[in-house]
Amino acid sequence: MQWLAIPTRGSVLAVVGLAAVAAAALGAGAPLERVAMGAGAALASAILLASVDLGLSLRLWRAAPLRIERSLPGAFSLGMPQAMVLALVNEGAHHWRVAVFDDVDPHFDFEGLPQTVLVPASARVQLHYTATARQRGVAQFGVTRLKWRSRAGCFEIRMALGKPRALRVYPNFAAMARYAWLSGDQRLRQIGIKTYVQRGLGTDFRQLADYRTGDALRHIDWKATMRHQRPIVREFQDDRDQCVFFLLDCGRRMRADETGSADAHRRGSHFDEALNAMMLLAYVALKEGDEVGAMTFGGVPGQRRDFAPRKGGATLNALMNRMHDLQPGPHQTDYQQAARDLLVLQRRRAMVIVLTNFRDEDAAELRPAIQLMRRQHLVLVASLRETVLSRIAAQAMTRASDAVDVASAHLFAQSRSDAFARVMGNDHLSVDVEPDQLASALVNRYHAVKKSGLL
Repeated sequence: MQWLAIPTRGSVLAVVGLAAVAAAALGAGAPLERVAMGAGAALASAILLASVDLGLSLRLWRAAPLRIERSLPGAFSLGMPQAMVLALVNEGAHHWRVAVFDDVDPHFDFEGLPQTVLVPASARVQLHYTATARQRGVAQFGVTRLKWRSRAGCFEIRMALGKPRALRVYPNFAAMARYAWLSGDQRLRQIGIKTYVQRGLGTDFRQLADYRTGDALRHIDWKATMRHQRPIVREFQDDRDQCVFFLLDCGRRMRADETGSADAHRRGSHFDEALNAMMLLAYVALKEGDEVGAMTFGGVPGQRRDFAPRKGGATLNALMNRMHDLQPGPHQTDYQQAARDLLVLQRRRAMVIVLTNFRDEDAAELRPAIQLMRRQHLVLVASLRETVLSRIAAQAMTRASDAVDVASAHLFAQSRSDAFARVMGNDHLSVDVEPDQLASALVNRYHAVKKSGLL
């Protein structure tokens, strides 16, 4: 147990007051020897009192110290407030008034600290505060720090209790949880995801069922109909056992962050939004029975991360653990190298989703990279567009300078749109959307691919 004793403000003022009295006595003409003896005796008494106070207080503490019980979650979700609980347990016969502060990771926002509480004898007191992660990765929570005064108030004692812990901060789970809830009640349109009629569609045979009005006549199973003496149709489901593979750009453009703008609802940088959308679509694809894989590109050279395609309920957690602490780097993205790496890593045909931030100067490099990947895979480019462009383009022109800003925003947006169209050609699957629209756009494109049998 580490502790530090610091004289309180009252102790310091007492010493200052003693010095002032001695100076005043000397100024009034009192003999120096008498003033020195009196001040020395008073100071010695004060030191003795402070020493006894500190020794007694520490002995009482050591006899029955407060015990800290900290309840931390297993993991955090980016941008989601998490309730934290600290319990102070006093098993001794004396009460303690303490100020409590938890060493929260510097990449967290928190509310409710520090707190000052009275912990009665033989009692347990709980403190609550909230912590919100602002960055994915591994969060470091340090010790819990206590501050209390000695019994006579001469010293302020500071102590560090408990042990540090490392916790993971994952992408935001809220979109996946909301999708699961909404899909059960057929209310996906609330988050921009289109719903599709399942009966009779797809190419994989599912089961035989009674004919209902509106079923396609070509799906009637005539042998079953003759056997049961009533119309029987074949039901199909979307193709399963296919592969959805993500190419996640970790280059410098993905560091774009609009959290300080008027869009207060945003949850993080473009990279965070891309990672959230990737996790949502991975959840959807796994629920549909498909495999999910991923590869990063454009980040720190030699630190590429791969995730081999797999299916099953544990896949999403494994993918999160593999990718949760990624951060975009300062490097320029090399699309052609990413395409070559993909063809080596993923030989089986897959729906490849490239998550990036496209600019018109990338056209010359991105086009051949897409053409190379399309020799083997179905490729969809999902580009993130800055929301500030649409906000500037839509602002009212009250000053002459506003006209320049609006015109510049329109010109930049049109240039970007034209370049994206030139690179994508007749591709109607790729999207260039604002970050908060990315998740729903990807799920809709995935469903469209499944319905059309393009894989």
